[in-house]
Amino acid sequence: MSPIFKRYLSQTAHDSDNRGVGNYLLQRIKDLPDPSSVHFYSSSGGNAGLACVTAARSLGYPATVIVPESTKPLMIAKIRTAGATDVIQHGATWKEADTYLHQEVLKKDSGGVYVPPFDHLDIWEGASTLIDEVETQLPGKFDAIICSVGGGGLFNGVMRGLDKHSWTDVPVLAMETRGAESLASSLKAGKLVTLPGITSIATSLGATRVADQTFEYGKRKNVKSVVLSDAEAAMGCWRLADDERMLVETACGVSLAVCYDGRLRKLIPELGRDSKVVVVVCGGSNITFEMLAEYKQKYGNVEKLTTNDLGVPSTNTAPDKMCLSSPV
Repeated sequence: MSPIFKRYLSQTAHDSDNRGVGNYLLQRIKDLPDPSSVHFYSSSGGNAGLACVTAARSLGYPATVIVPESTKPLMIAKIRTAGATDVIQHGATWKEADTYLHQEVLKKDSGGVYVPPFDHLDIWEGASTLIDEVETQLPGKFDAIICSVGGGGLFNGVMRGLDKHSWTDVPVLAMETRGAESLASSLKAGKLVTLPGITSIATSLGATRVADQTFEYGKRKNVKSVVLSDAEAAMGCWRLADDERMLVETACGVSLAVCYDGRLRKLIPELGRDSKVVVVVCGGSNITFEMLAEYKQKYGNVEKLTTNDLGVPSTNTAPDKMCLSSPV
């Protein structure tokens, strides 16, 4: 089978949050009797904040973003460059940054409008149009879809879109990295749980607790929660760069990693040679060529567990060519 990439990284904010957050802003502007004094405020580990600023500036409104201390200078610089009024760092996790935004920042601005990074119906509705587009671009029903899960905005949109098309039997792989697996932990516990913190390098997946609706969707029979290591997510990034000349961050790389090592067939045995598998390449802005090089140096040993198919370009550029298993 050949995975089919739905590329979000070419959108204005280079990430899947652009669609959902953009729709949220549009709906708030429509709802307000006088939106002229609106100032949008987002709490985000990076990408949702960048999407908020990008959408707000395109609509002619100011936006401020509160990010946790773990947010890298690269992301802060990108948010500022996009036109943010301010970028404020506070707290160790997104939850702490979000609490600070509600308890301190918003109280000082009567025109302030809160922009949640993932937990709102309008965000899910915006993200759900992904499925509408795929149906147009790839006529007919596809056989599986793979997407990353942070707080659940993209995942909820995918599930909502499948519902609208009555494709509720399509297998969905909900991908997380170890150290940010809030959905997998909740499903294992049989209830919503809050992680004590985020230890994964995929900080864009850094929601210590998923949305209630994400947990409900995650319990469906067609959903399989999958957790991979940071090393595997990093491998997905450099493999995509070598194979397709696309640059994505580890929050996206975790979804790409299952396209190697024959993992898709292991996870969804019913897939065949002609199966159509959609991979949501959600992109992300927290990545550079230097970071890819660092990932290869630090996590290159993971290549011992990846494909030995020399027909795949990234096999030939792998840091360690002592590969053991077979390709997708």
